[in-house]
Amino acid sequence: MTVPEKTQVGIIGAGPAGLMLAHLLHLYGIESVILEAKSEEYVLGRVRAGVLDNDVADLFIATGVGERMQKSGLAQTRMEFRFNGQSRVMNWSELAGGRRNVVYGQQEVVKDLIAKRRELGGHLYFDTPVVGVSNLTLGRPRISYEYQGQTRELECELVAGCDGYHGVARQSIPKTAITEYERRYPFAWMGILAAVPPSREWLISASHDRGFALHSMRSRQVTRLYIQIPPEDTEADWPDERIWDELDIRLALDGWTLNRGPVFQKGKVDLRSFVCEPMRYGSLFLAGDSAHVVPPTGGRGMNQAISDVAVLADAINAYFNGSNRTLLDRYSAKCLRRVWRAQYFTNRMTGMLQRRDFTDTYTRRLQIAELDLVTSDPKAAAELAQHYTGEPLESDFLPNDRKSLVTLQTGA
Repeated sequence: MTVPEKTQVGIIGAGPAGLMLAHLLHLYGIESVILEAKSEEYVLGRVRAGVLDNDVADLFIATGVGERMQKSGLAQTRMEFRFNGQSRVMNWSELAGGRRNVVYGQQEVVKDLIAKRRELGGHLYFDTPVVGVSNLTLGRPRISYEYQGQTRELECELVAGCDGYHGVARQSIPKTAITEYERRYPFAWMGILAAVPPSREWLISASHDRGFALHSMRSRQVTRLYIQIPPEDTEADWPDERIWDELDIRLALDGWTLNRGPVFQKGKVDLRSFVCEPMRYGSLFLAGDSAHVVPPTGGRGMNQAISDVAVLADAINAYFNGSNRTLLDRYSAKCLRRVWRAQYFTNRMTGMLQRRDFTDTYTRRLQIAELDLVTSDPKAAAELAQHYTGEPLESDFLPNDRKSLVTLQTGA
């Protein structure tokens, strides 16, 4: 299938943001073309986020891409904190007014969106790297890309940069037109996926003297686990048995046993926080990791990306179908307000749970004091729960006054 020469919206990147934006635009009757540098196999194999906000899950259902999620996703209403030899279980749903999270892997979201894109006959091209974007402030922009050994151009009216932190979209903006804020953390995570049932029905975040550990899940048969490691360490430094032994130590609790099983995927995660302001330059609109990145502490990454494109889709619809540029002009400011709140939350969670300096006993005592506060004081706990379950998602596909559309098995 040949890439069209023209379209209304050119989308760079076939991750959750780009695919969901294309789907929402289709529902509005707006044509788009998605160009993805990597192969379909690579995109489907990326295992990253796994927890959806209440409203993001509702959006999938409301727009017809939530059927598999409804069958295999797990509703999460609780989370457990372990610190100083004790366990505190918090009921997120009660604290957040009935809102909850859904365990459903990013690769499953991508699989559903690709299938829907093809079912609807939408334009989607893998192995098609974008090499540049031009004419962003002088009429119709052009996306230069490589396809089947040739360099070609896609002419469009608007461009959505959904190609991640290292993507071409943000790099196409003059450095003088944006401000970038970044923090790199002095530690990393080693993550594994194991073919074993989760040892608890809910997520466990452990702040241990030896470092952070996380017990999560991707399904009732697959467990997702992380440990904090020095940033210079590699996968070779952490054979499977060493990871399991360290998890046993950091997650230890009387009367509880960590289930061990075959590790089928392992990878190191370097942690950073990043924001680009503004999220727009001329006809180019940034969304997801191309505009902002958060550490995985708190589950904000994919949820923020979907929130971006929900706002962007409504704005593009007002522009094409209502001849109104107001929402496009407000896009960046509207998203950044939510983005910085997510930055605040993830930075707070990261600071509360990770060990930065293992010789700093004073800061360690402050961490324990904060963990004790947020897991015992009702007001502090409610604030944390509101952040964790996500801010209400604004989308024309979701009514403002509604009950949750999600009907799932309850993981916890």
